[in-house]
Amino acid sequence: MSDALINGLAGAGGGIIAQLITYPLQTVNTRQQTERDPKKDKRKLGTIELILQVGKQEGWTRLYAGLAPSLVGTATSQGVYYYFYQIFRNKATTTALERKRRGIGDGSVGMFSSLVVAALSGCVNVLLTNPIWVVVTRMQTHTKKFQPRLTESVALDETNLVTVEPPPFGTSHAIQELYDEAGFWGFWKGVFPTLIMVSNPSIQFMLYETLLKKLKEKRASSKNSNKGVTALEIFLLGALAKLGATVVTYPLLVVKSRLQAKQVIGGDKKHQYKGTLDAIMKMIRYEGLYGCYKGMSTKIAQSVLAAAVLFMVKEELVNGARWLLTKDAIKTVRSKPP
Repeated sequence: MSDALINGLAGAGGGIIAQLITYPLQTVNTRQQTERDPKKDKRKLGTIELILQVGKQEGWTRLYAGLAPSLVGTATSQGVYYYFYQIFRNKATTTALERKRRGIGDGSVGMFSSLVVAALSGCVNVLLTNPIWVVVTRMQTHTKKFQPRLTESVALDETNLVTVEPPPFGTSHAIQELYDEAGFWGFWKGVFPTLIMVSNPSIQFMLYETLLKKLKEKRASSKNSNKGVTALEIFLLGALAKLGATVVTYPLLVVKSRLQAKQVIGGDKKHQYKGTLDAIMKMIRYEGLYGCYKGMSTKIAQSVLAAAVLFMVKEELVNGARWLLTKDAIKTVRSKPP
């Protein structure tokens, strides 16, 4: 099994576990980003209050709306990203070693090369998986509204007003709604800001690998040179790297969510977006700088926790897989007759 495949599968596994743990935060954050009602902005409900509000008014299962396609998207995204990341990383490492043999550099992959590798992997990932995330955004932002209906009691000759639960809004409904609204290319809504946003994982992995490299160098020069990097240290490094990347790229995430959410048709023109630039201009004009950072505290909590869990689980899965492969290889060698 190749190193790229091991990293791809481990990344998919880590991504699924992180998604399951943090999904309610992601749902609430998407709703915060796409909220365009100024009256609701004034109330400024906190993350916990919003979670409780959704749970009480729409049911606790709404916090996991779109979970099934989201898990598929997470597994696919992480698998694709880590697979191509490892391939590009191996090529960058080979290039660095060749340069060292020619007397250029120290043979290690620098920060700029790490950034380019992560960016290329991110672009491939975005182009392949964007349709999944458009559907997930539609399902997360779909509000479950109970409709009133009059019922008549024959025995008492009375008319009562009752609320009727709306039909479920599943993956197929979101796909059909999106296709009816924008056609085939609607599944690539928000792809432009998402492509720009590949700088988020690029910055994240650059920071992560830089911090990890520094930690290993410090560990190697200390008395604990035989001690490896622990899962807790990986967790903290992943959290710190994601925090820095999120703060820089958050406005692009808001624009992407606005474009992918259901568009307000026939309503206020300021809530209708023709594209990325139009969305940015209208957000700044009508909502100010605050509109570009709606729900940022929720996103930081969700993304930092998810990234930390992802890195920790991925590293443990990679180490476990390599240990099993090494163990099997040793058994195979020993079983061969002399």
